[in-house]
Amino acid sequence: MDYLKVLQDIISIDNSVPPGSNYEKTIDYLEPLFNRMNFKTQKLKIPLEYTDGRPERFALICNRRVEGKPRLIFYAHIDVVPAEGWDAFKAVIRDGKIYGRGAADMKGGLVGMMIALEELKDKPLPYDTSVLITTDEEYNQADQLRFLTGYLEPVLGANVFSLDSSAGFAGIANLGLLQMDIIVKGKSVHSAMAHMGENAIEKSIPLLQALLRLKTQVVKRKSKVKTNPDTGLVLMEDRLNINMIKGGIKTNIIPDSCMISIDRRLIPEEDIKEAEREILATLRSVPDVYWEVINTIRIPSVPPTTGDIVERLSRIILEITGTTGQYGEMGSGDLTAIAGIEWKAKLFELGVIRPDCNIHGKGEFAYIKDIEDLGKIINRFLVNN
Repeated sequence: MDYLKVLQDIISIDNSVPPGSNYEKTIDYLEPLFNRMNFKTQKLKIPLEYTDGRPERFALICNRRVEGKPRLIFYAHIDVVPAEGWDAFKAVIRDGKIYGRGAADMKGGLVGMMIALEELKDKPLPYDTSVLITTDEEYNQADQLRFLTGYLEPVLGANVFSLDSSAGFAGIANLGLLQMDIIVKGKSVHSAMAHMGENAIEKSIPLLQALLRLKTQVVKRKSKVKTNPDTGLVLMEDRLNINMIKGGIKTNIIPDSCMISIDRRLIPEEDIKEAEREILATLRSVPDVYWEVINTIRIPSVPPTTGDIVERLSRIILEITGTTGQYGEMGSGDLTAIAGIEWKAKLFELGVIRPDCNIHGKGEFAYIKDIEDLGKIINRFLVNN
């Protein structure tokens, strides 16, 4: 397999979400490659009731099942965030890097795993192995994972190896996530008659100020779990960010609504229900403003993964790369809660993302060596069980 050509080919397929495009095209490209690795494959179209009504969602499950062996599920996603201002879907190789949307997050990680699986296609595996390739990770995919659970059984107590992660260490924890869209209500009138209306944007200001006061408290909270030193942090930390404000339709019209979107990240020790109560109490503390929450996304926190399998992965990373560690990721995803809470699985992670790879930004890239090293690490992980 020419792994760089494979990565260039799948980067060239625009799997941006929103809207969630060309998913089936990428799945159809990958499926025969896994067949040639002696995996039995199953392409699944996700029913609308598991996608929040979003059409054309697909997943690929690849199996080399070995009854009686420990269960191992590799996880990957093919969707990427949208890109503007650069030729993001034309992969460019330069100076030991491959550039393109999804190169690091996380099509490069997927291809790194494929390198190992192709090398082992004619050898027995020490695990009852499946590969799960999903979509909508960059949106939300909890219900899709619940649908796919029935095709992955047994999942209870499984080992789940996520490739949606950083290079250079074993990932053992993620942040929980709480996202809320809050609509502030006003009354629309001509701007010259502002005394007869209620300006929703202006009324949102005291809510924003209250949230920023809460933020000063939240960001002081630190986990006991260490995080990758490349982030500039020592321990995992809480986050509370106001990331979108939308309101108004024209300069001479008093706006009757304003939407505030907040993103709250939770360390593993925190309870998501308490975090939500804290935000709602903060909003309610502001008098004379009518608001309502119109959308909430919740990913609960999960304790870090420990044990022999993580220790072994850490040793292999050290042998291959010369660096290692066991760290929590300053990121979030539905897989953490589904695997950790519903499957009661051991979730651990290794990918090709580094802080300078600029994932979700202009000029995203992955180091080719990291992709190759990931293949070597997974190969050794599967051979030296």
